Amino acid sequence: MRYFEQHIRRVTPYTPGEQPKETDIIKLNTNENPYPPAPGVRKALQEMDYDLLRRYPDPAGEPLRSAIARELHLKKEEVFVGVGSDDVLAMLFLTFFNGDRPILFPDITYSFYDVWAEMLRIPYETKPLDQNFTIRKEDYFGENGGIVIANPNAPTGTALDLSALREIIERNRESIVIVDEAYIDFGGESVVPWIREYDNLLVTQTFSKSRSLAGMRIGEALGCETLIRYLNDVKYSFNSYTMNTTAILAGAAALSDRAYFEETRQKIIETRIWTAEKLRELGFAFSDSVTNFLFVTHPVVDCEALYVALREQKIYVRHFSKPARIAPYLRITIGTKEEMEALLGAIREYMKKEGAL
Repeated sequence: MRYFEQHIRRVTPYTPGEQPKETDIIKLNTNENPYPPAPGVRKALQEMDYDLLRRYPDPAGEPLRSAIARELHLKKEEVFVGVGSDDVLAMLFLTFFNGDRPILFPDITYSFYDVWAEMLRIPYETKPLDQNFTIRKEDYFGENGGIVIANPNAPTGTALDLSALREIIERNRESIVIVDEAYIDFGGESVVPWIREYDNLLVTQTFSKSRSLAGMRIGEALGCETLIRYLNDVKYSFNSYTMNTTAILAGAAALSDRAYFEETRQKIIETRIWTAEKLRELGFAFSDSVTNFLFVTHPVVDCEALYVALREQKIYVRHFSKPARIAPYLRITIGTKEEMEALLGAIREYMKKEGAL
């Protein structure tokens, strides 16, 4: 091996959900919102001064940062924005996890956490969820270099009881605790109000799910002014202009239409409840979800084979082969009512064919 080959940073990369090129599909595999962004987003982009595109964007992300602060009743100094919550979370790992103690997160959760830890050479330990795919709070009471908890969790769709989450934060005042709230708008209870109570707490959120802006890549971190200042110091040392002008304008516009947000959010919740009832009638088992997806299994149906069969009919859901505990499960994004009816019809036909119905 040549010298440079010996020193290449090698990691096992994150595997994103499939993005098919066909248009005549039902796409329920990457937890995207089935409804378009708020009408104000289109208006803001149409009316944008194109001359702005020849200039660098505002490195602080104004006016988006101020719009988030208004929406969440925070000061803008308590808000950090970045290119999707993935970029924001990676910056948090880079900024705050630099000690010798391992950071902690569940064994079944967002699979980017261990990728960032491996890439940045951060020691880490995964804590196994219990048989109901729930965090055991006691696993997070020992010495550590930081804690990351997705709440609600992905891919399981369940949320940790807030009393348990508060106890974890209370027991770890010497560590940074990150609560990843990517799916909070579909039924969970946010801990954003806690950031003024705990100066070791950072909360991340995204515009990709409930705000229908996955293609714009907008994420945020919320925390006390001191933590946000540390975060900005690292960001400005790494890449000052992370967010482009169109994303900043689109994000601010999305926040201005609360009525549209509530309408589409409620549609997804209602469709999730309806879909859950129909899947249970077909024998599927799963925990109650507070996200925009369901994480399902079946005592008779081979879910991996079902995944393949649905894909052949251009209905895309998500199957995870690792870790082994979740191989018998499918993660199904909640689409429109019509899309879910088509999915259920395809599942029924497959189960009849396999003699499972």
